[in-house]
Amino acid sequence: GGQAIVWRNVVLMGLLHLGAVYALSLVPRAHILTLLWAYFCFLMTALGVTAGAHRLWSHRSYKAKLPLRIFLAAANSMAFQNDIYEWSRDHRVHHKYSETDADPHNARRGFFFSHIGWLFVRKHRDVIEKGRKLDFTDLLDDPVVRFQRKYYKSSVVLMCFVIPTFVPWYLWGESLWNAYFLASILRYTISLNVTWLVNSAAHMYGNRPYDKNINPRQNTLVTLGAIGEGFHNYHHTFPFDYSASELGLKFNPTTWFIDFMFWLGLVTDRKQAPKEMIQARKERTGDGSA
Repeated sequence: GGQAIVWRNVVLMGLLHLGAVYALSLVPRAHILTLLWAYFCFLMTALGVTAGAHRLWSHRSYKAKLPLRIFLAAANSMAFQNDIYEWSRDHRVHHKYSETDADPHNARRGFFFSHIGWLFVRKHRDVIEKGRKLDFTDLLDDPVVRFQRKYYKSSVVLMCFVIPTFVPWYLWGESLWNAYFLASILRYTISLNVTWLVNSAAHMYGNRPYDKNINPRQNTLVTLGAIGEGFHNYHHTFPFDYSASELGLKFNPTTWFIDFMFWLGLVTDRKQAPKEMIQARKERTGDGSA
């Protein structure tokens, strides 16, 4: 399609993944608290994407008060997956033009492209042209989004690399080397791939109980890794639902987090698809698997 390769991204992602593989060799020598800290940072990273850039800012599926928006913006900087505005812009285009050339990570171009390959090439002209037709003014109306966008690079250095490395070294005497490679490099690489699996695996493997006419699927493994984002056939059928899944006893830590914030009074106006609507849609367009 004539999309130029972005060699800088190819090289940087290659080095990052090599660093992550090396980091695995450090696990047996690391302090147990360092490993627990790395996992905590992973969870915070994930929430910055799932509860923040995805469900709050991309879909406006609930409202969050200022303290929570500040926390989610900081967690999103720890995720280092583009600032909230760019992430939400690309995601809205993905939903509007899913599985076409205007979809930034079009799954019809294969697993590799939808997983990481889309970051190795310039955006398809359709992504840019059709993206310009959508309205993103609501994003920049949020002062938290504007602040994070203005200071994004420095916030990424602090949240994604400095704090994850500094805490284990300062609090329990972990070596800076171990802390950097485990809590920053390995944690960052895993969080990237977990997010990318929603774009790749969850668009290719699984059942489609809500709409068999679209590619996104229900994928249990992606759900486990991406703390609740693998109910993807549901999400693309009802993108306004704050839970991104049917409520009940399903595994969805992001929903639990939002519900806890609601209990604390930091979340309001959670949008949900009525049970009757869900059932009717299953019967009309589902594949009969649920």
